[in-house]
Amino acid sequence: MSIVADVERELFRLRCRESQDEHPGLRTSTMTHVVWAPPRWLQKARSVLAGLEERHPARTIFLVPYSGRGGVETRVRLRQTKVEGVERDVFAEVIELRLRGDAAQHPASIVLPLLVPDLPAFCRWRGEPPWGTSPLDEIADVCDRLVVDSSEWPRLPAAYGRLKPLFERVAVSDIAYARTLPWRAALADLWPGIADVERLRVEGPRADALLLAGWLRSRLRREVSLTRRDAPAVRAVWVDGERVTVSPGEQPDASDLLSAELEALSRDAIYEGAVLRA
Repeated sequence: MSIVADVERELFRLRCRESQDEHPGLRTSTMTHVVWAPPRWLQKARSVLAGLEERHPARTIFLVPYSGRGGVETRVRLRQTKVEGVERDVFAEVIELRLRGDAAQHPASIVLPLLVPDLPAFCRWRGEPPWGTSPLDEIADVCDRLVVDSSEWPRLPAAYGRLKPLFERVAVSDIAYARTLPWRAALADLWPGIADVERLRVEGPRADALLLAGWLRSRLRREVSLTRRDAPAVRAVWVDGERVTVSPGEQPDASDLLSAELEALSRDAIYEGAVLRA
């Protein structure tokens, strides 16, 4: 494919230019990081990448779908970063592909040849996926892990039912679920007293509250009612009217949360159970 050949030629040119320096930097990748980022999500996705590269040097492929006819616009660059314990700078490859027409509907033909061989491929899907469409199906087939943030989805909890069929095809994780970890740990510490709980109340985002309730239901194997008061982050949790406390600590940012998800490859059966009960 000419698009892939153009990208590889540009990467080769940039590497050659960089290697002519007196102290050339290292080129390294620990994975391929695919980012499906519709235009409204692109700037946020770039910001997260800026905070991620020191921990996960990768070949990053931004897929930016646009409506209408056309082909593919490419932008290729090397990003220089410092890595702890490495004297020389490290260069990571960033490929941005703006997709229109058939390219936006069938991204696998472009992505697959650009994956780094013998390394895992992660996809961070920004926004709610277009369920049952070719772009989502193809990305699920070529990537090892799909990372979402269901707090970006407008149709909850119904969208969790659309997520379920993907569990048998690709390892899925959810940043909204990851954010509930301190609260899940605090609830688990209440065992066995929590075994008979009937009511859960959460002050926090809709997705976080739904997944926390789904996790509790799946662990207890029975129904637990949920009431919620909206907040930008989970601020408080009550079980049967008793407030749950968590240890204070620094809140992870978006890059921290995604970094943690990029450490795992296998399926998370407990998360999947929480989705099914959410």
